[in-house]
Amino acid sequence: MKKAGRPIEPVLITEEEKTELERRVRAPTATKRDSFRAQIVLLRASGMRQEDVAAQLGCSSPMVSRWSARFRREGLAGLEDQPGRGRKSRLRSKQIEKIITEVSRPPKGRERWSTRSMAKAADVSHSTVQRLWCANELKPHQTKVFKVSNDPHFEEKFWDVIGLYLNPPDKALVLCCDEKSQCQALERTQRALPLDRGHCKTVTHDYIRHGTITLFAALDYLEGKVFSRLDQKHTHVEWLRFLKQIHRESPGDVTLHVILDNYATHKKQEVVDWIDRRNRQQQKQYGINRIELHFTPTSSSWMNLVERFFGDLSQQAICNGSFHNVRELASRIETYIAEHNLDPKRYTWKADGQEILAKIQRARERLATT
Repeated sequence: MKKAGRPIEPVLITEEEKTELERRVRAPTATKRDSFRAQIVLLRASGMRQEDVAAQLGCSSPMVSRWSARFRREGLAGLEDQPGRGRKSRLRSKQIEKIITEVSRPPKGRERWSTRSMAKAADVSHSTVQRLWCANELKPHQTKVFKVSNDPHFEEKFWDVIGLYLNPPDKALVLCCDEKSQCQALERTQRALPLDRGHCKTVTHDYIRHGTITLFAALDYLEGKVFSRLDQKHTHVEWLRFLKQIHRESPGDVTLHVILDNYATHKKQEVVDWIDRRNRQQQKQYGINRIELHFTPTSSSWMNLVERFFGDLSQQAICNGSFHNVRELASRIETYIAEHNLDPKRYTWKADGQEILAKIQRARERLATT
């Protein structure tokens, strides 16, 4: 009588584990080792015997048994290599320490290390430097800009402006105002080569200057529309003209809450006197002020959402353009704004105020200890 064979010990997996194992098998970025081990577990979980899995994958039966057993004990973590396996690193601890700790102290006369200059100093290959920097999330080739405001009334002004975004007042327009000064009409010396398959658009590095123009803009926070005016200069005279234009083009029975920076022309006495007169007239007629100014803290133009509009305008209509004169540049700007106002899109403030203040506080503490 033939003896019964040893029963097959099943490999049980959850739906989450099955999804992850299937991803490892399919993913083009997964290593061959990880994909192979995932296939073993999936086939064993389907009920196949060790010998059949080994025959299908072209490996030994003990190997199938080993990875199946490790998965039963430790789950997905059991498919990872144990620490200490593989070829020992030939790097000395002093080399590793130098590559990691010296990254913030570039050699004399240089602003930063490159992988090759660090490799030469540490007597290793540049790929080793790159690998160690990547593993420790060190990126000396990248630089970001920042400016922490030193305004003594920063928090008060911060909540004043953010409050308008988060809770706009009734019977009011919230207008984000600023000037985009020195818009240059630059004419490229040669025609641009157009975008084509395998080739990006190219423009000449040199140009002819044909003068500048200043754009005054007020972004309606709730509607997304833009009030605009183009002028040759950006003194208090032009700024006052723009305020009067906004006054004329806005409904007469609302208060205009104007968000702006601390540029000197915004606080010129002639401007203040005109606003006071308009407010007195508005108080008599409607019982409310006509214009309320809300100044952002110094060095905090990022709080003014009209800067987002200026960024889109520059990228989509001005940068890499070629203009034969100032009139051509002005026409391009006016056309862009007119098209924007036909189908305006809001720039909505979504950031949490407390998180921003906490981030700024961390930056101040870091600066104090650097």
